[in-house]
Amino acid sequence: MAISISVQCLGIIILAAILLQTIAVAVSFIYFNKVLSTMRESFSRSSVSCLINTNLHSGLDDPASEDKKSDPCWQVTKQLRYHIEKKMADRFQKEISGAMRNKLTGVLPMLSPGVRGVPLPEVAAHVTGVVSSLAPPTAESSWSSGGYLGERIRMWEGKRGLSFLQNMELRGGELLVPKAGLYYIYAQTYFRLPSLVEMEGDAKEDGAQLVQYIYKKMSSYTVPILLMKSLRSVCWPRGQEPGLFSLHQAGTAFLQPADRLFVTVSNASTMEMDGRASYFGAFLVG
Repeated sequence: MAISISVQCLGIIILAAILLQTIAVAVSFIYFNKVLSTMRESFSRSSVSCLINTNLHSGLDDPASEDKKSDPCWQVTKQLRYHIEKKMADRFQKEISGAMRNKLTGVLPMLSPGVRGVPLPEVAAHVTGVVSSLAPPTAESSWSSGGYLGERIRMWEGKRGLSFLQNMELRGGELLVPKAGLYYIYAQTYFRLPSLVEMEGDAKEDGAQLVQYIYKKMSSYTVPILLMKSLRSVCWPRGQEPGLFSLHQAGTAFLQPADRLFVTVSNASTMEMDGRASYFGAFLVG
């Protein structure tokens, strides 16, 4: 009987110890969890306070501010500044790279048509002016024996400088079309009109008409067909300096194989064949 009572008392004591230990663990967990929450909240308020009250540039670049390196606020702002600068640098680099790539894509086909990764149209040509490239002068604004208006530009540069030929041929100032399709055609001519002082009193009209024509010659038709015409009326310069003018035109036309394109101008004696100011070209668009 005494032994049974002793076993029961021992069991009660063990259960009480386990219960007390469980309660102690639970209380300790609640306490430490509350302490951690308090520390987290305190750190968060401290970080926000650093951002609100601290100048990001203050002392970050000052090597003599050794006492600030142990300051938590200094460390927070330093890390934040580093992160912001890195993000801005990455974004700036990406945007600049994209902008430069777009610019080069638009320019390189003309400057260097063989650049890798910059495809040219299947058929294309850009030819530039050459000095002394005009046919012998004809009467202005009259029909030549070849059935076209103006004075024909006989020579263009197709291989050097800014010029190139991509599956097109340049022959006698004419671009030969190798393939049927819709072509974008363009031309620009540059004129230098002398001033009245340079002409030393030579009798001249008050104004001059500058005209540029783009013609198509077909093997099945004897007379060239006028595709485009651009004109401008200008006055002879009266000061010491010459007058500088340019005519530009562009458009599309459907061309057949063996068609030829060429350019004529009026007032050819005043034209300057600068390779960057006088040019002619075409490319297949569809």
